[in-house]
Parts: sequence; structure tokens; C-alpha cells
Amino acid sequence: MLAIAGGKGGCGKTTTALGLAAALARDGGRPLVVDADCDMPNLHTMADTDRSPGVDAVADGDSIAASTHRSTVVPGVDVLPAGGASGPLDRTALRRLRRARQRVILDCPAGATDAAAAPLRHADGALVVSTDRSASLDDAAKTARMAETLGARVVGSVLTRTDGSPSGVSAREGGPVRALEPVLATIPEIAGDVLGDRVGRASYDRLATALARRNI
Repeated sequence: MLAIAGGKGGCGKTTTALGLAAALARDGGRPLVVDADCDMPNLHTMADTDRSPGVDAVADGDSIAASTHRSTVVPGVDVLPAGGASGPLDRTALRRLRRARQRVILDCPAGATDAAAAPLRHADGALVVSTDRSASLDDAAKTARMAETLGARVVGSVLTRTDGSPSGVSAREGGPVRALEPVLATIPEIAGDVLGDRVGRASYDRLATALARRNI
């Protein structure tokens, strides 16, 4: 399972989770995106699916397949919304998701709370999302350190709302980005639907390619 984490709300975690999943689907996969932010869920809104059933149903014993939704916004992607769950993502649901046969992407809460820590404890790796603003980068670096402490290897980062290349942003920002390296992709500021935009789709395709090159 790959956790999509970040230090601040609004930095683009949910969009990144769906954008990466859409890129994997275009490459022939059938990924599952899970809303791990049960206190402030918005995956179902962005994916244009019902909110229930969701992770609470999986925790109660329902099958993952029966609880997932298919989105017309991101074709080829399965979505498991929060449902009626609240607080940290249930450990039973996380253990069952680890055994899923499809690629699982966890859309995590922001910050360093117990709710943010729960999915990171079960994830195989973490991809950290940040804007290229200093405050956001500082918070993202703290999230990266927390992920490593909890056993989720930080595989790299994605910087959103910037037109710079990954190497160019790293050189410009210096210190904060070093904790997030490698910067695997940058996503430009796009007015409107990032997931439906040609440039946005290409950016997420590059992210999927960068992860594949690292066998992630």
C-alpha cells in the first residue's frame, strides 16, 4: 500500500491520489484509492461517488469489492470512501486492505495526528505532497520524518502548483526539499479540472513512471 501524505490540508493529497491512480489505470492497472481521512473525507466528492458504503463496512466484514465505487471522473479506478467512519482508520480495515490483490493508494489526513499515523503504520511506503511554499515544505518534511519513524519508507515527494522541474525546484528550495528527495514530479497550477487537463494528466503519468522505475 502506498500512503499519500502531507503536512498541510489543501496541498493536493486527494488530487494526487486520484491523479496517480488514473495514470496507473491508463497503464492497464485497476488501482483502489481509499479515503483514510475519516474526519474530513472528500475523496468521494472529488471522485463523484456515493460516500457509503466505505471503509467502515470493510472493517465490519463486508468485502472490499462490495464496498468500492467506480468513478466516471477517474475511469478505471476503484474508490473506497470513508462511509460512516470517523477518527483513525480502523486497523481491521487496514489489515484487510493490505491483502487486497489490486494496488492500494491511501489518501491520508494531513499533519502528525493519530489519524495521520494510523495508515502510515500499515503502508509499505509514503509519497509526500507539498506546495513549493516554505511553510508547506517545512510541514511536509515533518510528515516525512514521522512516516519513517512509523516504518513507512518515504519513496519521494510531489510538489504541486509549481511549473518548475523536479531538479530545478530542489536546487532552488534547498534545505526543506532535501528531506523530501527525490522530488518525483511537479504538478503545475491549472485552473479548473486538474485531473481532466491534458497537462495535468501528463504530469501524473510522469509520476507513475518515476515510481515504476523505482519498483514502487
